Amino acid sequence: MATIPITKRGAEKLKDELHKLKTIDRPAVINAIAEARAQGDLSENAEYDAAKDRQGFIEGRIQEIEGKLSAAQVIDPSEVDAGGRVVFGATVELEEETSGEKVTYQIVGEDEADLKLGLINISSPIARALIGKEEGDVAVVVAPGGEKSYEVVAVHYR
Repeated sequence: MATIPITKRGAEKLKDELHKLKTIDRPAVINAIAEARAQGDLSENAEYDAAKDRQGFIEGRIQEIEGKLSAAQVIDPSEVDAGGRVVFGATVELEEETSGEKVTYQIVGEDEADLKLGLINISSPIARALIGKEEGDVAVVVAPGGEKSYEVVAVHYR
């Protein structure tokens, strides 16, 4: 199985979710199933059906997270030194060439991506265009709204 890059923060977030699923959500759904069974006829018991569906979701999510963590390559961006090049985990300050708008993004794994927080997926068009660039380079991003050019203002590893 191929390794999946993930930041240290992203791995901790997945571990926390896994812990919650195993220690809180799983026991709660087991209790809900037991209570629904105690009510008698299961063929017309909506609570039982809902609890079983919830149990299936929880077990599936546990397997998914465990699989991702076992294949994860955890990268601490503060320990990366790529000589000023944009790599996974780097925080990049950009300036859009036509509008002059400045934005800052950190390149992260798919589970961590959140554009509102400035976290972009390594496989997104903008991240792919930025990988390997250095300060002063221009990255051309082919987006649904057309091509955009960004100048790399600064690259940080934090």
